[in-house]
Amino acid sequence: MATSQTLARQGALNVSDVQRPRSVGAHLLLLPAYLWLGIFFLLPLVIIVYYSLTVRTPLGGSEAVFTLEHYARLWDPLYARIFWRSLWLAVATTVITILMAYPFAYALARTPQRWKNLLLLLSVIPFWTNFLVRTYAWMVILRSNGLVNTALMSLGLIEQPLPLLFTPGSVLLGLVYGFLPFMILPIYAAIDRLEPSLLEAAADLGARPWQTFWRVTLPLTAPGIAAGVLLVFVPALGMFIIPDLMGGAKVTLIGNLIQNQFLSARNWQFGSAASVVLMALVVLGLRLYKRFFRLEGVF
Repeated sequence: MATSQTLARQGALNVSDVQRPRSVGAHLLLLPAYLWLGIFFLLPLVIIVYYSLTVRTPLGGSEAVFTLEHYARLWDPLYARIFWRSLWLAVATTVITILMAYPFAYALARTPQRWKNLLLLLSVIPFWTNFLVRTYAWMVILRSNGLVNTALMSLGLIEQPLPLLFTPGSVLLGLVYGFLPFMILPIYAAIDRLEPSLLEAAADLGARPWQTFWRVTLPLTAPGIAAGVLLVFVPALGMFIIPDLMGGAKVTLIGNLIQNQFLSARNWQFGSAASVVLMALVVLGLRLYKRFFRLEGVF
């Protein structure tokens, strides 16, 4: 018995001795990734938090005096409305893209192979065009003398141009158009991996098409929807280009507020505070999202 215990201890020591160099080697291999994250993620985050806790000088500089006045300022009803508007537009964008992307991705995954590559190519073509150029194209379409108003007036349906641009609706349209491919691709990948035999088995067991979709297809493709939600909701919440161009001064979102504070008002302290609060809301939302849907490996 003593001999076996001694051998077991020696074996444990030998295993630990073997695993320790491997662990050190693994960390050395990950060193470039650690440096990248530290320099381009952690360091900027620390700088933003630092500025959010300092006092702004009359000339726009920063005085190293601890204060929470910039966070307290965000409780103003004006900024609360901006946060709320940003949140509901991001949620609406996510929901609409899901409703539009899922049928398209499902049809794309069930299309014969000879047409599938062409349709997949058409769905990613917007990525080949500059995002700013596509936004300006929508402005041309929606303006007073644009394509939509011109067509409606030519058909005699309206007498005066409709106010289609510089409204929350136009901002929502731009967000949905801009982020729709980010929802299509992960859902398509999830549906394409779905085994047809599972659907056949459900049909053999007497399930109707809508029951098969609700109990088999949708649960098995939920990871694709989850990935699409992350890819759409997070950037839509902080988007500033589309609201700035298609919303004008009438639709200000949190991204526009942060941009104006850094570039126009030169109030880096308040802009940093708004950025920190936005990041905190995103992290909280992702944690709740993961917990609600019981997702593993997501954030």
